Amino acid sequence: MNRRRFLMGSTFAGAALAVAGCATMPSATPIVPTGPALDADVEDLQRKTFDWFVRVTNRANGLTPDRWPTESFSSVAAVGFALTCWPVGVERGWMSREEARERTLTTIRFFHELPQGPEPTGNGGYKGFFYHFLNMQTGHRFGRTELSTVDTALLVAGMLFAARWFDGDHPQEREIRERAQAVYERVEWDWAVVRPNRITMGWHPETGFIPADWNVYNEGMIVLLLAIGSPTHPTPTTVWDEWCSVYDHSWTDRWGPKHLHFPPLFGHEYSHMYIDFRGIRDRWLQDQQAEIPGFDYFQNSVRAVEAQRKYAIDNPMGWAGYSADVWGLTACDGPGDFRQVIDGREREFFSYSARGPGDRDDGTLAPTAALASMPFAPDHVIACLKAMKARYGSAIYTQYGFLDSFNPTLTVRDGPLQHGRIVPGIGWVDGDYLGIDQGPIVIQIENHRSEIVWKAMHGEPNLVRGLKRAGFTGGWLDNA
Repeated sequence: MNRRRFLMGSTFAGAALAVAGCATMPSATPIVPTGPALDADVEDLQRKTFDWFVRVTNRANGLTPDRWPTESFSSVAAVGFALTCWPVGVERGWMSREEARERTLTTIRFFHELPQGPEPTGNGGYKGFFYHFLNMQTGHRFGRTELSTVDTALLVAGMLFAARWFDGDHPQEREIRERAQAVYERVEWDWAVVRPNRITMGWHPETGFIPADWNVYNEGMIVLLLAIGSPTHPTPTTVWDEWCSVYDHSWTDRWGPKHLHFPPLFGHEYSHMYIDFRGIRDRWLQDQQAEIPGFDYFQNSVRAVEAQRKYAIDNPMGWAGYSADVWGLTACDGPGDFRQVIDGREREFFSYSARGPGDRDDGTLAPTAALASMPFAPDHVIACLKAMKARYGSAIYTQYGFLDSFNPTLTVRDGPLQHGRIVPGIGWVDGDYLGIDQGPIVIQIENHRSEIVWKAMHGEPNLVRGLKRAGFTGGWLDNA
């Protein structure tokens, strides 16, 4: 279960309680980046954020920490994002193909050989799934963390993308493809269907399956589609029908155009990092065409971003800094769990939490929320990037891009902070970068810039199989 889901709290209780095979692509030549000319500030951010992964990822085993510079365990989702970043770096001239290949193969070999079993210690996973957090050196389960279906899916998605991109005849590139497919094929997705037509969020060796499933609109689409598409342990296609069955209760137009609502923006971004939803539609979407022509899951994310920006403009809770150009609520670090009176009004703040319009909004903004939405609203996102840098400068934007989050309302603290510090004239600023927030910045900027990830995944047979089994048709998928 993704940490974001686990820490949503009671507001989101309804949602959570929170490669190819061995075949190569036609040519071993790199994809030639195309697309719109990139703004200098965006390019600087993408490069700095990429450099964070280079700086922190363990070269000996490929594990990426959950956060840095605070010492931490590895996040397997962040590892999947790092695997996706290496080819981006090659395409941009920031890393040689040789280094990217070596890093990728080191990582995939490590996960391929990582011990698996039902015992609570000494293993990195079970039934093909991996634990949410791993020890940075051994790769074994960290603490009592859960076996996570979504974090495994994001790790595997990064592997499958790497297997598509490393398409050459070099022995190491062939091994990348073979081992990535092997890791995917041993995931027992069908084992995780413990309630009718629903995939569980996770499992603990001490207590069994988590009593929460992927059953509301959110980032879980990547889980279901990889599960349905598995050539070895597929789930029934009815899990997608069940997924769509709750949509009638998810529509909202409170803060913008009607869309399938999920408050924090990561739910509208994560699956879209690997799946190009433009122009492809499942049966439910096909039924909506009479009412909303042209509507698809990509357009749903466009509308969700518009709603977040509208919420910041309206700013119903009166937080400092919110505007048409400074916005973005998602799961991120916060100053701590406490109440404090500010300007005569008692305010409630949170530590790490999922945040959205009207839901656990404590004035904490996360740059990744806006920046990982680059493909959905590039003009507004670039304006947001520039405004954040202009207003808050080096307090939030440093050697490795944006620190995870900041809160302009909290300018004085009466007691201790759980994260970060108060910066005079700025407010509260986090002290860490988080891997699961850094990765989407690099990847989604690139999807907007050149579509490298999307184009590669157009030909990923496992994903294509999952989409078609789930009933998707149209657009690029008809030619896949």
